[in-house]
Amino acid sequence: MKFSDSISKQILERGISLDEIKNQILLFKKGTPPVKLVSSATIGNGISEFSEERNTLFVSDYERESKNLEILKFVPASGSATRMFKFLYHFLDNFDPEKDTLNAYTNRYKTKDISLFLVGLEKLPFYDKVLRILIKKNQEFAYLEGRKKLYLFVSELLSVRGLNYGNQPKGLIPFHKYQNNILSSAFEEHLFEAVLYGSSKGSTKVHFTISEDFKGAFTEEFNRIKTKVETITNSKLEIFFSYQKKVTDTIALNMDNTLFLDNARLLFRPSGHGALIENLNDIEADIVFIKNIDNVVAYKYKHQVARYKKMLGGVLLELRAKVYGYQKAMTADKISKVMIAEIMVFMSERLNIYFPDNFSNYKTKFILGYISDRLNRPIRVCGMVENEGEPGGGPFWLKTANSEMSLQIVESGQIDMLNDKQQAIFNKSTHFNPVDIVCSLKNYKGESYNLLDFVDSSTSFVSPKTHTGIPLKSLERPGLWNGAMAYWNSVFVEVPLSTFNPVKSVNDLLKPAHQASNEN
Repeated sequence: MKFSDSISKQILERGISLDEIKNQILLFKKGTPPVKLVSSATIGNGISEFSEERNTLFVSDYERESKNLEILKFVPASGSATRMFKFLYHFLDNFDPEKDTLNAYTNRYKTKDISLFLVGLEKLPFYDKVLRILIKKNQEFAYLEGRKKLYLFVSELLSVRGLNYGNQPKGLIPFHKYQNNILSSAFEEHLFEAVLYGSSKGSTKVHFTISEDFKGAFTEEFNRIKTKVETITNSKLEIFFSYQKKVTDTIALNMDNTLFLDNARLLFRPSGHGALIENLNDIEADIVFIKNIDNVVAYKYKHQVARYKKMLGGVLLELRAKVYGYQKAMTADKISKVMIAEIMVFMSERLNIYFPDNFSNYKTKFILGYISDRLNRPIRVCGMVENEGEPGGGPFWLKTANSEMSLQIVESGQIDMLNDKQQAIFNKSTHFNPVDIVCSLKNYKGESYNLLDFVDSSTSFVSPKTHTGIPLKSLERPGLWNGAMAYWNSVFVEVPLSTFNPVKSVNDLLKPAHQASNEN
């Protein structure tokens, strides 16, 4: 495809090459093939399960060895809180407080969300704050009917003239309320948690990927709580912010695969959280923990969460030590067949690496090249929890384009659900990934890998969107813990469900892990 001078100029001005746009258009036209599931990963078949005694050893190993390492916590935090309040927006749009009853509304829309919200209202961290505002605005508020109170409460919570929480970053929404009505945001809770397992060399480093529009709000929040968190934890905090890079935006096409133009201008769209592999690639650290912004707990539960973070870190450090030793051994002029066999056993049993049939009969030069290539990759240890119907990527064995077996985290959207066999494998999944990941990003020499070399671009996917009411096609890059890490060495370890407490809906704040009013 040849672009006009005007179109070429628009592309190059964004720092994107013409070849990159041509490749994107090709993906639009060809589509991305679904993955080929071989089986779900289960305990003993891709997922490791350790005894409490072994877990304790991993924790102590991590606590001992991490003191001399550069550790960083990486938190994707650019999402807004809009989806968190989705059912409340529906309530505002469809409930008439002058005519409707709550029973009529819940029956009409076959939803129990608003009823649960009402029952737990006083347990929400921001209840008292909203109530004070409403009473100040309307002295008659206390005497209104319940349905009118509820409508005004939700309106104050979400309206532009009110707290406007739905248009704020999820990381800055109050998640917990402690004694004396002290509110704590998800952002603040991540700082407290990070100190428990990410502190080394006298400081705790946390990197948040945020929307550039809200840098001021995050900075203001950090300045407000910095002294408090540092005093309570006795740790110095180092905070970093980055944004999804414009160069990772993808082109939008019309439904007939022609360029989508808006007043003669190309339309570029953010390409999903997979683009954050660029941000992760810029990080200089020995060990990186990855966790989503909404997966936090009240402080009294943090030590249990931190213990399993340390356990995963201990698993990673043990694997990394072995890999480093083997990487160094591979640089020798000669390597014995015994050592080659030892390395292959480790790769197969501990790193879940597939070897082709009759691999040991291949020429030594090919064997060494294959082993070296597979060892010289970033390592990730991913916590896996038992599947109880929560949305999220699941662990599966796949067959790659080269007909090799590969252990991957897969989203349901990557699977051909019209294929009965594939759907059956998906339905047998026993675990899912709660985005509980610890990574090693360097080789034995301390050189950082270029993480962009380990992305499977074929796992991008096309999704329908609209712009000013006009339908279009958009392209999302491979998910950060899916295709963006497809060629990493991946190890899956079972962790308890208690370590996973995301807030996808405001009603999730009513769960025990987020109730903190009896804490200091």
